[in-house]
Amino acid sequence: MRKQFTILLTTALLACAPATAAPKIGDPAPDFTLTDSNGKSQALSAYKGKYVVLEWTNNECPFVVKHYKSGNMQSQQKELTGKGVIWLSVISSAPGKQGQVDGAKANELTKSRGASPTAVLLDPAGDAGRKYDAKTTPHMYIVAPDGKLIYMGGIDSIPSSDAEDIAKATPYVKVALSEAMAGKPVSNASTRPYGCSVKY
Repeated sequence: MRKQFTILLTTALLACAPATAAPKIGDPAPDFTLTDSNGKSQALSAYKGKYVVLEWTNNECPFVVKHYKSGNMQSQQKELTGKGVIWLSVISSAPGKQGQVDGAKANELTKSRGASPTAVLLDPAGDAGRKYDAKTTPHMYIVAPDGKLIYMGGIDSIPSSDAEDIAKATPYVKVALSEAMAGKPVSNASTRPYGCSVKY
């Protein structure tokens, strides 16, 4: 009886275990290929040689709304892409779940919010999200030109949905990129992400 219980418990634990290990700072960033909002195939590996920001997003999440309604996310996108950084917004909401959109709706959101990511990537199966162990929207990652992960975590240091907190917060992503582009080590390479759970 005990042996049967052990086998059942082991099977249950294996079924719950993630298919891939969570990424680590300093390791190669997991590659993926997704279709963008314009129907074009986008591979992360195609951007090797450039800094890449990955932004997990859900337009219905109050924490995402905070950063877009205030203009904070758009200003970071414009500033960083202006410096040659690639910014990929990733939507991993499953069909029927909060934040799931098709390409046309994603383009409409980009235009209406004045956003300027390099591309909006659609991940309805959640494959890329799970490779990165993306937990929240927003959840931010930075990939260095050599393809290694140099930052993962929150967009800033104050985990609230109040736009008034943005000015008081440490902008982790901007600071990390500024340090890396100046040839310095990233001082806060891994921080706690905050927001709504990714709707896999």
